[in-house]
Amino acid sequence: MKPEDDEASRRIEALIDDNLKRVYSDLVQEELPDRFKDLLSKLKEQDDEKSCKK
Repeated sequence: MKPEDDEASRRIEALIDDNLKRVYSDLVQEELPDRFKDLLSKLKEQDDEKSCKK
């Protein structure tokens, strides 16, 4: 492999890495959709009911 190929490969990997970090960061900052909040609430209620029955 030529040194130029190594450098190009490193630059490509760095770009991919930066883009993946940016996408992940954007997703983490998004608010959870209402349907997921509702589902989590229902699951928590079920878990609480099971805990009270013990």
